[in-house]
Amino acid sequence: MTTPVKTLNTLLVANRGEIALRVMQTARAMGLSTVAVHSDADANAPHVRFADRAVRLGPAPSRDSYLNVAAILNAASLTGADAIHPGYGFLSENPDFARAVVDAGLTFVGPTSEAIRAMGLKREAKALVGARGVPLVPGFDGGDQSTALLEQKALEVGLPVIFKPSAGGGGKGMRIARAAGELREAIESCRREATSAFGDPTLIIEKYLERPRHLEIQVLGDHHGNLVHLFERECSIQRRHQKVIEETPSLALDAHTRAKMGQAAVEVARAIGYTNAGTVEFIMDQAGQFYFSEMNTRLQVEHRVTEQVVGVDLVELQLRVAMGERLPFTQNDLRQQGHSVQCRLYAEDPANGFLPAVGPVFDFHAPSLGGLLVDSGVESGAEVSMHYDPMIAKVITHGRDRADATAKMARALEGLSVLGVTTNRRFLTRLLRDPDYLAGKIHTGFIAEHPALATEPVDPARDEFAAIAAALAMHERRRAANHHLPHVPSGWRNNRFADQTMEFEGGLTVSYRALADARFEVRCGNTAGPWRVVGCEDVVLTVEDAHGVRQHVRVVEGAGRWWVHGARGQVTLTEKPRFPQAASAQVKGGLIAPMPGKVVKVAVKDGESVKRGQTLLVLEAMKMEQTTVSPVDGVVKQVLVREGDQVTAGHVLVVMEG
Repeated sequence: MTTPVKTLNTLLVANRGEIALRVMQTARAMGLSTVAVHSDADANAPHVRFADRAVRLGPAPSRDSYLNVAAILNAASLTGADAIHPGYGFLSENPDFARAVVDAGLTFVGPTSEAIRAMGLKREAKALVGARGVPLVPGFDGGDQSTALLEQKALEVGLPVIFKPSAGGGGKGMRIARAAGELREAIESCRREATSAFGDPTLIIEKYLERPRHLEIQVLGDHHGNLVHLFERECSIQRRHQKVIEETPSLALDAHTRAKMGQAAVEVARAIGYTNAGTVEFIMDQAGQFYFSEMNTRLQVEHRVTEQVVGVDLVELQLRVAMGERLPFTQNDLRQQGHSVQCRLYAEDPANGFLPAVGPVFDFHAPSLGGLLVDSGVESGAEVSMHYDPMIAKVITHGRDRADATAKMARALEGLSVLGVTTNRRFLTRLLRDPDYLAGKIHTGFIAEHPALATEPVDPARDEFAAIAAALAMHERRRAANHHLPHVPSGWRNNRFADQTMEFEGGLTVSYRALADARFEVRCGNTAGPWRVVGCEDVVLTVEDAHGVRQHVRVVEGAGRWWVHGARGQVTLTEKPRFPQAASAQVKGGLIAPMPGKVVKVAVKDGESVKRGQTLLVLEAMKMEQTTVSPVDGVVKQVLVREGDQVTAGHVLVVMEG
């Protein structure tokens, strides 16, 4: 039975940020009216302003807004939407939501609820796929979920093993156990995160393959029986089992293996009568054997690299399939042209275990560069919230080959300014220039095997330049703000021999003297000589150094901190207060929260003796868990939080006695 072609007029996107913007941009280009939904935290977000209409869903927490099915369906009713696109994440793989949309008389832009359900539970999905002859990783998918049996089965499969939420996806909740003593904690932690993220504590076990590649195949099917694959994406560069860099084509595949893997993906999709866009994920061992991992029954974050290389708009194809149209091509029509790389720009601190970061974005600016595409739901003045995923943007480049696309990406990231919140931007740039990455020697443990990439190299000349730029920017902005005597230098005094100074933490001190014609005599560390301010407009400072080299620098300030982004790199500076106040003493022996979050587990009590590395408590924030362990052998003097407490960054959690 085929689906008759129908017309869609108004599309509601049940998502937020860059996801919603990405979908709505294509919808608008196709002539559809768009509806955004939002939480209170996103009331003024770019996706809300872009849409033709917008409807509030509820408070900031996802469960009260973007996961509220009734509120989303009500928004569709209020605006006359006749279709809903779920984006990716949130409700995109929820079969009950897909069914509710259809039952409300609306078009769901995605697969059927039956297909989502068939692949949503990993145990059942693997059994279904295995019956079709697709290779599977050895593991345990049984129904008994007692901790004792899971431990036993893990030992039977053979360590190391990986525990996965059966109802999950996107790398969330996964835990690796390499020794028998790690099994119980891995099971309990995976179970907690599975319950929190997916509402289902059921786990599966798989043999953990050392140094594997993570490869996935984009599939697309219509309602007329046509089903194709759009080749592979290499997704092996990961941290915390979540992708950081994706690219296509993969260097690991020759034409024969590519065709074989593509056909296996189509077979997986055909097993459940799949329609619309989806992704079949595989892992490949070092011998080149690939195994089915899971199927994501939705559009993927990394779909843009496929679009760049194959020359399609997957969102447009999704919408046309949902309207009942046939695919405009067959498998033989599809080709790969060039190479595309995508980097996920996250608000996180690579030097601190890639912990998520929250805070303001004072400046967001992407460079103009051929072959560059930036998808972002963040803009200057935005706030990165603890309530949602910490991804700020997707940065995509396309080139004639891998070397070209990678070089463009490194240059794009160097020119991308994200000032205020801590990001992984510089880490990504270093990774892209690592010799092993450039040689294609990548696998899912690549980042863990290259820990030095997470550390920012020391560069005194860069830091001195940044300090000078901050001092001159401060001078120019204060002078411009003096409406009464605009031509008098900032900090003017009648003692013409006294220089002005600006002191930063870490021993950086800038001394400067304003001369005529926006010229300055400047000294900072090993840098000394005449400088000139060519222009200072908004956040952009244009300066000329002692050698006559002129450059543009982006400089912002907030709460005593300065962020400087220029050709030399990005630097964050903390200004020393001119009149410091006595600071309150920190709690001696206190362990503090590294980020805002919720206490989900307290594993110790007052007076308990603990060993170094022993778990004290577990925090949950931004869809991940962070374990606080004892830094020493000692005694817990006092536990200052309880399970369920919400804490802020810097909150004292536990006081230890060594």
